[in-house]
Amino acid sequence: MNDHHTRLERLEKMAHRMDTAIRVPIIGLRIGYDSIIGLIPGVGDILTLAPSAWIIIEAKRMGASPHVIGRMAANTATDTLVGMIPILGDLFDATFKSNRRNVAILREHLERKGAVPAGQPQYA
Repeated sequence: MNDHHTRLERLEKMAHRMDTAIRVPIIGLRIGYDSIIGLIPGVGDILTLAPSAWIIIEAKRMGASPHVIGRMAANTATDTLVGMIPILGDLFDATFKSNRRNVAILREHLERKGAVPAGQPQYA
């Protein structure tokens, strides 16, 4: 297993925790710590920006192209800005899952470059 693959798996695990680790009973929606922390008025969405930024920084370190970084940054900005809107932002945050999206974008980029083997992520 190469370094990129190991790092990508670590990012996938973190994205899973942030976006889909908890199943909401009855409705079956999966949420993560991002949705829960985002409920804290004023600071929740800012706090969840740190793990999202880490994913983008790691993508840059792993050689992601400027286009890939731009797409990831746009997802994170959308999640953060819309997430700041009371109630509507919290509902959006529970469904948009920007961390999962960003890691999927990174995985696709790395697979195309041949830096990681093609395959389904562990936390699909």
